[in-house]
Amino acid sequence: MKILKIVGAIILTAILVTLDQWAKVFATNNLMGRADRVLIDYVLSLTYHRNAGAAFGIFQGGRWAFLVLAVIIMVAIAIYYVKLPHNRVYDAIRISLILIAAGGIGNSIDRLLNGFVVDFLRFDFINFPIFNVADIYVVTGTILLAIVVIFFIKDEKPEQKEDTVNE
Repeated sequence: MKILKIVGAIILTAILVTLDQWAKVFATNNLMGRADRVLIDYVLSLTYHRNAGAAFGIFQGGRWAFLVLAVIIMVAIAIYYVKLPHNRVYDAIRISLILIAAGGIGNSIDRLLNGFVVDFLRFDFINFPIFNVADIYVVTGTILLAIVVIFFIKDEKPEQKEDTVNE
């Protein structure tokens, strides 16, 4: 059963990475060098952007550092994933780890092949960085992980023994 969950996780991760890569190819082919496309007036637009840094464009040119960090994170996720107990709460953690891994892999592929990440989704109603599908995976996975850890994982503390006073 454990092997099936691992194989399922690998397949789901591969599907998510494929969707991310497809979206970036679509954005490159249909948006690069063209005017923005409004999807929802004053809310969401498609615009082509190359990001050689991290979120908000920080750490420009950190391609190899990002790739090394991504490999370390992917190894940690894989190890943690395999060691998780099998119950509903931890299944939610597994889903969050799959999302984070898929996003990390998707953006790492871009960095490895192109030296930059293709971003193309822009919120028009706030000043927010342009992002991509892989970024959505990472953010969604991280939020889900935080919710599960904060609200559903219970600290298992050893029972406190009452001190007895000898009189």
